[in-house]
This record gives sequence, structure tokens and C-alpha cells, in this order.
Amino acid sequence: MTTKSKKSGPVDDGEPALDEATLDVLMARIENEGLELLGPDGVLTGLTSQIMNRVLDVELTEHLGYEKGDPAGNGSGNNRNGHSAKTVKTDAGEVPIRVPRDRNGSFEPKLVPKHQRRLSEFNDLVCGLMGRGMSTRDICDQMMDTYQIEMTPALVSKITDAVLDEVKAWRHRPLDEMYPIVYMDAIVVRVRTDGVVTKRPCYIAMGVNLDGEKDILGMWLGNGAEGAKFWLSVCTEIQHRGVEDILITCVDGLTGFDDAIEAVWPKAIVQTCVVHLIRNATRFCAYSHRKEVARDLKPLYNAVNADAAQTALAAFEKKWDDRYPAIGLLWRRNWERFIPFLDFKPEIRKIVYTTDVIVNQLPRVYGVASEPPEPHRPVPLARPEPSRHLAVL
Repeated sequence: MTTKSKKSGPVDDGEPALDEATLDVLMARIENEGLELLGPDGVLTGLTSQIMNRVLDVELTEHLGYEKGDPAGNGSGNNRNGHSAKTVKTDAGEVPIRVPRDRNGSFEPKLVPKHQRRLSEFNDLVCGLMGRGMSTRDICDQMMDTYQIEMTPALVSKITDAVLDEVKAWRHRPLDEMYPIVYMDAIVVRVRTDGVVTKRPCYIAMGVNLDGEKDILGMWLGNGAEGAKFWLSVCTEIQHRGVEDILITCVDGLTGFDDAIEAVWPKAIVQTCVVHLIRNATRFCAYSHRKEVARDLKPLYNAVNADAAQTALAAFEKKWDDRYPAIGLLWRRNWERFIPFLDFKPEIRKIVYTTDVIVNQLPRVYGVASEPPEPHRPVPLARPEPSRHLAVL
């Protein structure tokens, strides 16, 4: 793939910013003069500083409308007026720059706006570390160890607080009227409150819209263990934000979850996460039998239809009931919420049989007794009779 340059024509997207000859000269100086590559006095810091200074000078030239030293600037009413020294925090460390000034004070730099000493990428880095559960002091230590940037816990808090307005606007944005598929699950995250980092459940709803795109509908922090009552409030909020109908909801096996969903969307199909069922089932057996039990459960969720799955469950119980009767009871207790996805063709089964899409999309603390079984590969089957849900999917 190529892009077109105004001066040189087609240019390869992968073309390096510096040619080999320039790099050779730079590396020779580093070796011969004993220069540092990284750090406050490193070559990369100096190179970044020079590039940023050049960009700022170009911005001022565009603002004034004439090049430095150009007679066209005489009598223009505004001229260059020196520079101001400034140190900017970036994700590559602290970089000293010289910000040009104009005599009228009307120049507004875009690269580093006035009164700003941190680039947006640096703020994103700090917010990312905070989102992964690091305390403010841990972030300060990490920034000093990695980038030699001295920060205070108050500065970290100021950076993260700056995004609160955007978060609030995102949480209350209007949603689509209908989503074919919605995944709902709670994950455990580290949350800093009053200076203390604790673990709390984070309720997440992820929808697939009519264009096939994933969309996080919302994230809500709860207190204590995951509960169906809280999920009811989540569903109600989603409905108030414009979601009038959902075709299929994929959830874990939380007691009362299906009632909470059907109270808001009575026609929605509630599908219990098959992977959750398998994980819960393997907890009832000895570790040495888990692989065999997981293998014997495959005929249930690979079945052509619900009748075939019922036959597979009977065969499983015949083999394992004497040793682990709780496994068969678990599947029978969740049977009505397990079989809905068996009515769909393989392409649909693959995307509605588990909520682990949320786990794969978002960082989480997720403790399981054993590794989750490999994703199943549904066998080919005849297309079901047309229905309200299949017509959309």
C-alpha cells in the first residue's frame, strides 16, 4: 500500500523517517563521544526536542503568514517575539522545548497548547496505568524508573480527574433502538477509593449492533458480590437510554439474571454462557478427571438440536452420576437457558454461546479453578425454521 507525497510522488508507508546514512552518523557520534541514547540528556530526548521546536516554528509561520526574515512581514502588524523555555512531559520522558511567541500574543500552539506541560499521549499513559489498578504512588515510581519523570500523587489524580466529564458524557449517551446480541457479565477490577485499592465487581454490557460492530453499552461498579438486583437496574438504565428491543442476551448462570432481563425485554432470548457451565461443572470433580469430564460434555453443546443434546446428557450421566451426580443436576437445572443457541446455525452459535467476548476485550481479574476448555466447533446442521430472531440474524 502506498500514499502520495506532494513532493516526491508515491512513498511506501513503511519508509523510515531517517535514512541509513543519517542513522550511521548519529550512531557514530553516540559511540565516539560516549553520548547517552536515553534519559534526560540522551540523544533521543534531544532529537525529540529539536523536532518539536521545528514544528512549533512552522505553526507560528502559518499563523503569521510569512517566513522568518521575509520582508513581507514588515508592517504586517504582528511579528516574532522570541521564545519561552518550557519542559513538556511525554511518554518518552521530559523534553525541553522553546515555544515561539508573537508580539500580539495571538499565537495558540497546537502541538503544546498554552499552559499545558503534558502531551495527550502522556495523559493517556497515566490513565492507562491507573485503569490497571496501580495506585498514584506506584504510578509515580513507575514513571521515574522508566522515563525519569518526577511526578506527585496529586498530579496523577489531577490527570485522571480531567477525564471524568468525558466518562460521564459517554455513560449517558443515547443507544440504538435494537441490538441483535447483547453480552452481559461482571468482572472483578481494582478500584481506588479514598486512597485504598480494593476489588469490586464491574458490570459490563456489550452489544452487537445491526452493522455487526461491538459497542460497550456501559460499565457500572457494584458493591459486594454480583447480584441480579443490580443487573435489573442496569437493564432498566439501558432501556431508558433508548434500547427498546434485544433479540439474544448471553449471560452467566447467575440466579435471577434471566428474570431481570425478561422484566425489561419480555421477548428477548436468554442464553446461559456455555463456557460458564463447563467451568462450573468441572469444579465438582477431581482435578485428575477434569479433562475427561470436559471432553464428555462436548456432545451436549455440539449437538444438532435439543433432543440430541438430551440424549448426550443422559449418556454423560450414565457414565459419571455414580461419582459426580452434581454435574448432571447442574446442566438440568440450567437446561432451558442452555438449549436456545442450539436452534441456530453454526455461524450464530459461535458468537452467542459464551460471554467470554467481554473477557477477551477488557482487562480483568478472572480466577478459575482450571483452564477453560477449548472453544467448540459446531457440526453443520440444517437451517432452523424462520423466526423473529433468525430473520434479523
